Amino acid sequence: MPGNRRIKQQKKRIRRRSGAVAATTLGLASLLLSGCGPAESGVPTLTWYINPDAGGQAAIAERCTEQANGEYRIETSLLPNDAAAQREQLARRLAANDDSLDIMSIDPPFVPELATFLAPVPEGVAERTTENTLEGALQGAMYKDELVTVPFWANTQILWYRESVAEEAGLDMSQPVTWDQLMEVAATQDVELGVQGSQAESMTVWINSLIESAGGTILETPEAPADEIELGLVSEAGREAARIIGTIGDQELGGPGLATSTENTSLNLFQGESGSFMVNYPFVWPATQSAVEGGSLDQAVLDDIGWALYPRVYEDQETAPPLGGINLGVGADSDNPELAYKAIECIVQPENQTEYFLTNGNPPSNSESYEDPRIEEQFPMAETIRQSLELAAPRPQTPFYNEISTGLQQTWTPPDEVEPETTPEESAEFITAVLRGERLL
Repeated sequence: MPGNRRIKQQKKRIRRRSGAVAATTLGLASLLLSGCGPAESGVPTLTWYINPDAGGQAAIAERCTEQANGEYRIETSLLPNDAAAQREQLARRLAANDDSLDIMSIDPPFVPELATFLAPVPEGVAERTTENTLEGALQGAMYKDELVTVPFWANTQILWYRESVAEEAGLDMSQPVTWDQLMEVAATQDVELGVQGSQAESMTVWINSLIESAGGTILETPEAPADEIELGLVSEAGREAARIIGTIGDQELGGPGLATSTENTSLNLFQGESGSFMVNYPFVWPATQSAVEGGSLDQAVLDDIGWALYPRVYEDQETAPPLGGINLGVGADSDNPELAYKAIECIVQPENQTEYFLTNGNPPSNSESYEDPRIEEQFPMAETIRQSLELAAPRPQTPFYNEISTGLQQTWTPPDEVEPETTPEESAEFITAVLRGERLL
């Protein structure tokens, strides 16, 4: 696999850096046994720290325990609901040489920060678990051109639209559309765009995808120490991103509640009478189906929904949609790293990824999983999701991601105050000062 080199054993050492995680002590996460029953005598138990879901990871743990035939058993331990709290708990435990961290579900943005605490991915495991992995998901599992985690499931935003609005506007949705086209429709047809403008991680997601889609990057020197990091915000791509966000905010094209809009509130807007276009995750489909089944939404709304790839910034330049999901890592101090990687190979099998998508709504990172006909039946936009994950761009890959993301959120909100000629520069100056220890978040 391109770029995959064995990670040296010194990654087990703790790397000191500025901006370390806060000293707030978190209690142990409650253990959720995967249904395997009492531990068998002499059978190693692997603990898998999972993000909250609808029981899909515990079900996979149970299946893989059965398939291990007594070589190991997996029990799951639940991480907090909030992604930032998940990061903090994992970072604290890893830094404390906690040997219970056999397997961890890790958000892609946190991979670089935690990479130094992870056991190297064996070459054979890397080759087998990344075969047919979609490009965006693969990039999100790497750091410094090395695979440091194993892709499990991947997430992305696509463009959802009301077919009636697109038809009225004369847009050919079989062709790529741009942000300028969507803004023009919203301005001329008195409809609203579903975007996430709150001071939260969703704003970083939006900024990153706009800048990447414009051919730029937020972070130009991902491997540099904190005080030497160079940002790419003050650029044509950065100004274009600011122009789009600022225009949507200033002209209220995202509705009057844009400054506090999240994925769920933008979905509510999209489902309403002024809904038109929305960038959001695949959960939109089952959530809308449930609303129709529950009687809170008309079937006509569901029938009026179409989907396409994330909007382009420039008509002649490919889009770079958001990348999310979960990768799997093994703690460097695990007592059973070889067994943990064996278990991971089982967890990420295409059939398990397929089942996880069908039961929990989380898209596979492996292209082979999308070949199951049940996926297209349940998620008719699955091919668009797959294409999006091929094009998806990770958020800045750096151990200092928390500082950069929080700095972006504080300087690019509210959207109606974002200006292309000032916001990128002010944001870059603030984040650079934070990284140098001259300013506080």
